[in-house]
Amino acid sequence: QVQLVESGGGLVQFGGSLRLSCAASGSIFSIDAMGWYRQGPGKQRELVATITSGGSTNYADSVKGRFTISRDNAKNTVYLQMSSLKPEDTAVYYCNADIATALIPWKNVAVWGQGTLVTVSS
Repeated sequence: QVQLVESGGGLVQFGGSLRLSCAASGSIFSIDAMGWYRQGPGKQRELVATITSGGSTNYADSVKGRFTISRDNAKNTVYLQMSSLKPEDTAVYYCNADIATALIPWKNVAVWGQGTLVTVSS
């Protein structure tokens, strides 16, 4: 059993900052790409940022220059530093990771966290 647990969401004012964390736990053999997605009110889930095991990053155009994704491979944790937050960043943020378990080490499985709510007030 592998799970992702997010933390760090909350209420912040326009222009403020928040840092999200997502820790993977369980019978993990390896973790490939990790990322953050979000789903705003009445919207579809969208990609925010991803990071490979080697540290290569990719960002949605809407967050470039404001958000930074990073990871600590020793802790199986991915972070999302969010700055200059806008009301349109309000969403439930979900962590995602491609994880190979100890039982099936040759196959990656996409695992999702339960989500953490970020609310940006204007």
